[in-house]
Amino acid sequence: MEGFDDPGVFFSDDWNAQDRQNAGDDSRQHSKGEFRDFLRNFHEGNFNYTYRDELKRHYNVREYWLEVKIEDVINTKKELADKLMKQPTEFLPLFEEAAKEVADEITRPRPEGEEEVQDIQVMLKTNWNPSSLRELKSDNIARLVKISGIAIAASTIKAKATKITIQCRSCQNFLNNINVKPGLEGYALPRKCPTDQAGRPKCPVDPFFIVPEKSECIDFQTIKLQEVPEAVPQGELPRHVLLFCDRYLCDRVVPGNRITINGVYSIKKMGAGGRGGKEKGTIGTRSPYIRVLGIQIENIGPGRSGTVPVLAEDEEEFRALAQSPNSYERVANSIAPSIFGSSDIKKAIACLLFGGSRKRLPDGLTRRGDINLLLLGDPGTAKSQLLKFVENCSPIGVYTSGKGSSAAGLTASVMRDPSTRNFVIEGGAMVLADGGVVCIDEFDKMREDDRVAIHEAMEQQTISIAKAGITTTLNSRCSVLAAANSVFGRWDETKGEENIDFMPTILSRFDMIFIVKDEHNESRDATLAKHVINVHMNILDEEERRGELDLNFLKKFITYARNNCGPRLNSAAAEKLKNRYVLMRNGASEQERDSTKKSSIPITVRQLEAVVRISESLAKMRLAAFATESDVDEALRLFQVSTLDAAMTGSLSGAEGFTTDADQELLSRIEKQMKRRFVIGSQASEHAIVQDFVRQKYPERAVQKVLNYMLRRGELQYRMQRKMLYRVK
Repeated sequence: MEGFDDPGVFFSDDWNAQDRQNAGDDSRQHSKGEFRDFLRNFHEGNFNYTYRDELKRHYNVREYWLEVKIEDVINTKKELADKLMKQPTEFLPLFEEAAKEVADEITRPRPEGEEEVQDIQVMLKTNWNPSSLRELKSDNIARLVKISGIAIAASTIKAKATKITIQCRSCQNFLNNINVKPGLEGYALPRKCPTDQAGRPKCPVDPFFIVPEKSECIDFQTIKLQEVPEAVPQGELPRHVLLFCDRYLCDRVVPGNRITINGVYSIKKMGAGGRGGKEKGTIGTRSPYIRVLGIQIENIGPGRSGTVPVLAEDEEEFRALAQSPNSYERVANSIAPSIFGSSDIKKAIACLLFGGSRKRLPDGLTRRGDINLLLLGDPGTAKSQLLKFVENCSPIGVYTSGKGSSAAGLTASVMRDPSTRNFVIEGGAMVLADGGVVCIDEFDKMREDDRVAIHEAMEQQTISIAKAGITTTLNSRCSVLAAANSVFGRWDETKGEENIDFMPTILSRFDMIFIVKDEHNESRDATLAKHVINVHMNILDEEERRGELDLNFLKKFITYARNNCGPRLNSAAAEKLKNRYVLMRNGASEQERDSTKKSSIPITVRQLEAVVRISESLAKMRLAAFATESDVDEALRLFQVSTLDAAMTGSLSGAEGFTTDADQELLSRIEKQMKRRFVIGSQASEHAIVQDFVRQKYPERAVQKVLNYMLRRGELQYRMQRKMLYRVK
């Protein structure tokens, strides 16, 4: 092997490399000087030196970071801003070095023991419109991007080395201050020791190890970002991207936050796969992630709503609508206008969309302002269509089905991070809908255990987790709009409370419960049929369209009202509501005394708070500061036609004049004898049956009622022009 070059020696025939490097260094020093001038001299009216003063203020309170608007850089140094946007990996470190030098100048003299100036983290902020995750392609790699989404998981704080010191195991020599690339890229240790080995044997291959105590590290955190539900095309799964946050960007985001981030679209080496090592065909393949340079969290708090921009002219239209005398009716008419009727349900949904006022009490407890609504009843009454409309109309809306949802999918789940093997929390539907509405269809098809899991989320509006060593609480400040069928599929008037298969614990958490029945009425059916046909032919009358608000305008109005209005009850309305609550409680007590069974929907303090929230939501539609007596009257009317009427269905088994327990026992006895009398497949004359029971001293009206009930249930059928009855099942 004599005469061959040592394989550890590398050479190049590029004689101009040194000159180009020197030219590059000059350009970098020039760019750093421009960054330094920008931070020193940028000012807004009256010579208010924005960034210089902010940098000094942050440094004095030991927060070594500075947020810079790119638009300010563009207005003063356009070429420099262009370099920063197209090559952020190269020019952002120069920006941070310049910030460190400016901080050194403006903070002198510093106290003893703090003579060394600290590194400054520069965060970037822009006014651009955010891009979608689906728009990020390979052309955006290494460029500055801005995207928005929902944080669904956040890792623990970990350490990443920025400068490392390595030592050779054989010769004990050190290599100091080796820079490590930012982001998720690592550093490959050299295979050979470069130390001169005069008179000693060569060091073996792979001799180096890292010396942790001589290395410099920073905090970092990874966040899993999911695209917002409204940006997901129909029938596709939402996409995810990994975010890398370091230093002062850590611990700013919790699962469920809607965030907008500025960062560098980067790539990292994919992990090894397969049994024998790397998968075939993965050479050169990289996995994308975003190195975050700035985070904006959208309106943290209970009034938080979606990213719907509200302009000054929009605000004037909102105030004009709020001051009009029919604002409440116009908003209610705009709720699912293609669905005929159900005016009270639409008014209740309007109250749900606007919501009441969240209150924080002096002792630290809170009272929710969000309104929960349950639609219970027959199929084919447009319950699911109302839910889909609310999902589209609400600034933040999440739609899910009870049959396909588990407790973890609705609240939160604890997952194991595949890379670190640590447990992380992923938020479910009610966490992602924080500040909006979660629509749960097929609520009755959920398992009882899953329904119990959302008790806390519906009333306390938090989700507590204590599993796998993790104890935490997530926010779920959202309204719940649920739709369910009764036990028998259709509402059975004779069964009463047996139609409702929910525990009082879950029912008491709904502010309004509507029993939706498919009633047979010839004139109403004709009007409904005409409306449905017109919808399919797209020829709705102008009269039907009158008063409707545009969907986008309605969404903006809801956002504006939720963020800028928090009404309270005035004294007269509060006194009126107190008196009515006492009457409601007494009425419920008398009903329970008259009946051996208690109502399945109890009237408690929660129902009083429900009326308060409905009154506040009505005032919020008018952008008023106080809810008046008229608001309380309308709230009580809505509560009467929904929850109170539903609570009275416990006595529905005694409809049409049969109200006492003795009457119920009589009807049950007639039904049993009639079933014994009728064998399946047999026929009998209706007149003969009635006369036979009358001879046995049974009231004719009661016998006729049982026959009608069995006909409606499909157990009997008429044959031979309604003179003979035929037993079907």
